[in-house]
Amino acid sequence: MTIPLYMDHHVKMAIIKGLRDRGVDVLTSAEDGTDQADDGAILERATKLERAVFTQDDDFLVLADAWLRDGRSFAGVIYAHQMKITIGQAIRDLELIAKALEPTDLKNRIEFLPYS
Repeated sequence: MTIPLYMDHHVKMAIIKGLRDRGVDVLTSAEDGTDQADDGAILERATKLERAVFTQDDDFLVLADAWLRDGRSFAGVIYAHQMKITIGQAIRDLELIAKALEPTDLKNRIEFLPYS
């Protein structure tokens, strides 16, 4: 099994396209109609769909940490600072996560990119 990804509205289309070209299951917040929703609604929706959220919005880190402290479950948050990762690195690292891990490996976890 692979990990399907849910892209926050800040993620560049080049990353989304690159992942799709590599066969990664990606759903964007715009495609799902949550691009105007707040971070909590996006995390809730992604969790309902059993998709890990990829974001470059550091507010998500605060939100995920609060959910962990409150005992709320989520499918996973993957974070990369916009200025500290290239598009190519993001595609490679996200593909690795999506194809090598199981959904249970990322459940209730915050993963930081880049790996290398």
